[in-house]
Amino acid sequence: ARCLEFVTEEGQKKALENIKKNNICGVVVIGGDGSFKGCRALTQLGVPAIGIPGTIDNDLAYTDYTLGFDTAVNTVLWAINNLRDTMTSHDRVSLVKVMGRRCGDIAMYAGICGGAEYILVPEIPYDIKAIAEDIKKSKERGKTSNIIVLAEGAGNETEIKTLVSVLSGADVKVTTLGHIQRGGSPTMADRMLAARFGTRATELLLEGKTNRVIGIKDNKIVDLDITEALSETKTINKHMYDMAAKLC
Repeated sequence: ARCLEFVTEEGQKKALENIKKNNICGVVVIGGDGSFKGCRALTQLGVPAIGIPGTIDNDLAYTDYTLGFDTAVNTVLWAINNLRDTMTSHDRVSLVKVMGRRCGDIAMYAGICGGAEYILVPEIPYDIKAIAEDIKKSKERGKTSNIIVLAEGAGNETEIKTLVSVLSGADVKVTTLGHIQRGGSPTMADRMLAARFGTRATELLLEGKTNRVIGIKDNKIVDLDITEALSETKTINKHMYDMAAKLC
């Protein structure tokens, strides 16, 4: 997706020549929807190729989890745990901005597990004035610290900070985690998922299969056609999001 040369027919032919020159008999492509489109282009050139979902955003609809998501969520959770100590001791509100683009899964999972009072995701509308009023009332009851987790596609952190500060009277601090979420040592869950994905991808290539992507559904490894997988639309787990509000 990030190689403009590969988008062109000439670039793809060059890739094919390199694959043949190096005696590569199959390719496993790890990435998101852009990488999968490239994977599909390879198969159209006659190269056996299988896709593995590798994106921290967890924004592919056909699979329950993508490789890297669990590690990213645990990184955010670590940050929330540390921030809560400071916010509690200094009577402040912490606004934590996390990655996710159009998908709020990182914010939702980390927010639930970290006990965040408010989780803002792009898929579900929210009323920032109502949130500010709620924070004001909780302060009057003696609760002087709160955690707000903001998915990057759900709003501007500066605008939200200003509104919450003015309307609630709270001292709001913004923490943007940025690319720290994309690195570090993988969790056990991601390592196991990688092993299962990689094994199945290799099996498919040995079986002569191509133009397919690996996923996991109900803890079972699945595979399906790339075009079919890319046609599915990702939606947030509304039941889980509503559960977060009840827990807080």
